[in-house]
Amino acid sequence: QVQFVESGGGLVQPGGSLRLSCAVSGSRSRFSSYHMGWYRQAPGNQRELVAEITNTGSTNYADSVKGRFTISRDNAKNMVYLQMNSLKPEDTAVYYCNARRPMFDYWGQGTQVTVSS
Repeated sequence: QVQFVESGGGLVQPGGSLRLSCAVSGSRSRFSSYHMGWYRQAPGNQRELVAEITNTGSTNYADSVKGRFTISRDNAKNMVYLQMNSLKPEDTAVYYCNARRPMFDYWGQGTQVTVSS
């Protein structure tokens, strides 16, 4: 069973930075074979894609975070990261780590990010 350990969330002032980390374990498939993503869900909203990084290293970002957030992965450590800079109150949400490959789609438990003064 695939397990996630997400960390790095918390309370930060507008304009501040946070780095989310997601450690993945327990998969029968290599971590490097997964497309990895970060999603977020704010109260009353649907879950939305924030950023993703494919198994070949290509990245894709939501328009709202382009230029502010950076997704990266370390296949040797089975880790994926989300560096979030210039945070805004509208970035407040629960952030979820996602691992997917054909026929498989796994989710972490989420970590809360709150941007407020």
